[in-house]
Amino acid sequence: MNTHQLPQDFIKYLGTQTLAGIKGGKDRDTFLDIWMVEVAGRVFARSWGKSNRSWFTAFLEQGVGELKYDDNVIAVTGKPLKDSQMNLLIDKAYQEKYTQEHNLIYVKGITQPEYHEYTMEFFLRD
Repeated sequence: MNTHQLPQDFIKYLGTQTLAGIKGGKDRDTFLDIWMVEVAGRVFARSWGKSNRSWFTAFLEQGVGELKYDDNVIAVTGKPLKDSQMNLLIDKAYQEKYTQEHNLIYVKGITQPEYHEYTMEFFLRD
C-alpha cells in the first residue's frame, strides 16, 4: 500500500458527495468547497477559475494544504499532474460524477484540454 495514499473513508466520501473542502498553502483560514474526483485510488482536482491567487497556486507555491470532509481534516501535499493519459481519465471521471443538470455546463468547461494544466493530485502529508 502506498504510504501517501489518502484515507479510504475520504475516497468513499468522494464517491457519494459532489464537494469537498480544500485549503491551499499555510496561510488560509477557511476551506473552499470544490469538485474532486478519484481515479484508480488517486485523488485529483482542477482549478475552475485559474486565478493567480487560488488554492491551486498556493499548492504550486507551498506544496501543502488540507482537505476537509465531514468533520475530518487531512494534511496533504499537492503536485500538478503532467500525465496526459491520466488527464483523459480525469475528464471521464468528472463527466461521470457531475451529471446533475445544473453542473453540465461546468463539466463541459472543466474537461477541456486547457484545464489539464490546472490539475492537481493530492497525497497524504507525512
